[in-house]
Amino acid sequence: MSECVPLHGGQLGQLAERFGVSASALLDFSANINPEGPPESVLSRLRASLDDLSTLTNYPDLREMGLRRSLACYAGVRTENVIAANGFVPLLDAVLRALPIRRCLLPVPAFVEYRRALERASIEVVPFPLACNSNFSYEALDLKAGAHDAVLLANPQNPSGVLADRKMLVELVEEAINQNIFVLLDEAFIDYCPEAFVKDEIDRFPNLIVFRSVTKFFGMPGLRVAYAVANAKISEQLQGAIAPWPITTLASLAASTAVEDEAYKQRTIALNLDRRSRMKAAIAELGIEVYPSAANFLLLRISDAVDCENLWARLIQEHQIVLRNCANYEALHEQHLRAAIRSDAENERLIEALALVLRTKASACEVQNHSRP
Repeated sequence: MSECVPLHGGQLGQLAERFGVSASALLDFSANINPEGPPESVLSRLRASLDDLSTLTNYPDLREMGLRRSLACYAGVRTENVIAANGFVPLLDAVLRALPIRRCLLPVPAFVEYRRALERASIEVVPFPLACNSNFSYEALDLKAGAHDAVLLANPQNPSGVLADRKMLVELVEEAINQNIFVLLDEAFIDYCPEAFVKDEIDRFPNLIVFRSVTKFFGMPGLRVAYAVANAKISEQLQGAIAPWPITTLASLAASTAVEDEAYKQRTIALNLDRRSRMKAAIAELGIEVYPSAANFLLLRISDAVDCENLWARLIQEHQIVLRNCANYEALHEQHLRAAIRSDAENERLIEALALVLRTKASACEVQNHSRP
């Protein structure tokens, strides 16, 4: 089954072709993007910038100083701690090129690009399965489970959305540093719980590199902006491992403007908290287990009495709703689906569709396979 599941969320064209439906008709709960869309301040800035031809005719700033200052202010660190690039994967690739990492401990399930990036860099992966019955806690993580020189973590985790206890996480980082282990920490969804950001530990722990996204929280993934935060020495080293001009002028302007929009940030956090709480309760009422999440998505554990693949497919065919099928997440039981938090009306539409499909005994129904040869 996992061979037919898209590698990432948001792959509507691939699913439309497989199931014989229109991509434009699909309601996407598989990609974790802010449903409010980009801040109006960003749209206004981009429109105004196009009136100045130099925006397109001049090269971007090679050092991205304006963007890095904005990101540093937003994250509460110094400019020299910030490295910016066109997405998380290019940043991770740069880290793996720049640092002497040969064997990496990888708690799973995890974002599929972690393993792909590590293997692309010829780094041996040491998987460490996390227990779903303990909400994928890092408490059981054994840094001595192999002779490795790095560990790759996420907080909140993907696909679970579970937020690690900050004190426990700092203690884990401290243990790793004492063993000369690099800690690569992905905080792509930390904007929804900024109090958990480990910014105060950046200078304290020279082997800690934190990755953060801009475009998910601010609803503009098409612009591809992410950044890493590390101590000044590591930061300078990583700058040299990134190709020149990784971010376009327009993307840089958009990201700088977005992180300065405090009203948008606070409104987004409040909306997501309210919608996530109500959506979690409504899905639980349907008899579906929902893991605790601090992010803008929920991980669902479908009962073994229900054919999960069938449920996922029927939601697409009969209701034009796409959830993230988690069958290709390493060490995660295939009875899991992930749902992004969208607008109130869209969330209600998902709840109604789930109720209808479950009521008609999804486990006993057969869905026509529309896969293309």
